[in-house]
Amino acid sequence: MLQAQAGGEIAACFDDVAIGLGKFSAKAADRAQDLRTGLPLSAFASGGRDIDKEILLLVRRLAGRGLVEYHLGRNGENLVVIEPQVPDYWPRAAQLGNPDTLVLSRFAYMRRRANEMVLESPRAGALFRICDPRIAAALALLSTPQQIKQFRRQEGFPGLELLALLLDCQILFKTGTDNNGLRPAEGDDALVLWDFHDLLFHARSTEGRHANPLGGAYPYADAIAPRPAVRPSWPGKKIDLREVSTAPADALSPAAKLLQERHSTRDFDNRRPITLAELARFLDSTARVQSELKMPLDHGGGGGAPELSYTVRPYPSGGASYELEVYLAVDTCEGLSRGFYHYDAGAHALVPIETRGNQLDALLMSAEFAMGVSAAPQILITIAARFGRVSWKYSSIAYALILKDVGVLLQTFYLMAADMALGGCAIGTTNIELFAKMTGLDFHVEGPVGQFALGRGAKPAI
Repeated sequence: MLQAQAGGEIAACFDDVAIGLGKFSAKAADRAQDLRTGLPLSAFASGGRDIDKEILLLVRRLAGRGLVEYHLGRNGENLVVIEPQVPDYWPRAAQLGNPDTLVLSRFAYMRRRANEMVLESPRAGALFRICDPRIAAALALLSTPQQIKQFRRQEGFPGLELLALLLDCQILFKTGTDNNGLRPAEGDDALVLWDFHDLLFHARSTEGRHANPLGGAYPYADAIAPRPAVRPSWPGKKIDLREVSTAPADALSPAAKLLQERHSTRDFDNRRPITLAELARFLDSTARVQSELKMPLDHGGGGGAPELSYTVRPYPSGGASYELEVYLAVDTCEGLSRGFYHYDAGAHALVPIETRGNQLDALLMSAEFAMGVSAAPQILITIAARFGRVSWKYSSIAYALILKDVGVLLQTFYLMAADMALGGCAIGTTNIELFAKMTGLDFHVEGPVGQFALGRGAKPAI
């Protein structure tokens, strides 16, 4: 709900949280209450009266925080409710004409959510809640290309306005009148390489392109008892391995000691920041390209096979793909300016990337929040994947392989941090939309799949 506060401030209040939206006139504050039941965009988007401009500004600020829903209705009843999935979504209607032919995106899907039907796509900035079953049936016809003039004759036709919004959200796209080439015709070459389930998993298991609860929310705490930390033993006679262990516990190998010393460090000592020399050693030992080679592709396809390039790095990778890239958000590092960098693993060099506004702060603050601490890490490593490097070869398992590679690299980071007496902590969330804005890369071309906080750990209080 919206609350008018002292000094003309208006705040959006929900779940014991108040988000300030700025100062507005008393008339605007009064009219803002109409947003509870809804205002048509045309009521204030024309830019006529000053109060309309204020309401437009207020709604834009609400929309920028993902706090506005958009309703399409008829005779006072909702037909479709549009729920934003990215913070800056704003409804834009694409141009359509009778000769245009539309088809559903191969990434679009309709499903039941509680007692509702929703139409969504990992590429879309909004989710469409279908309130009229006739509209769901009509949209299902778009699994094959349909001309607008033919589609108009269908019962429950949702109207050009809805189709134009779906087209803008990339749930629909324009195509020819046949089914040939629908996969490549939908978007760029990078999209061709994605399987449906992989793109959906990537977009819904990260932050930035959906509005679902994320992280440790304990959604089943009131319904199901927690599972035990150690699995109950299987029945049968145990073989006690302690009886055949050859090395005493105090004579561990260096590798075994590192594995035992490895732990997560969330608090860092900014009076003694990590140095550039230490960072260089850390990256050299964990992610640097050690050698390169090329091999001809042999997949039984006959002549003209391309030559594939491979690298060797300190950690293993599925199919020697080495699709992972390392980006550094540097807050505090002796000898290195605060900023955002890409690690060029082939040249063993850092390349600065210019970011806008408070994007670097937002990235560091998200890591701070995820770790539950009161200060940002000295260095936040974002592990990004060049998805096509893996999906060009592997079907059905491409994204799963990438996540396995991320786990291997994170453990490599942990072990090197322990060896160098540094602190490190893997972080379970990444914001794919923020990364896309910081790098200018489409989220389906190269995007974050893991994060690791690095620095000199704070000494425990005595």
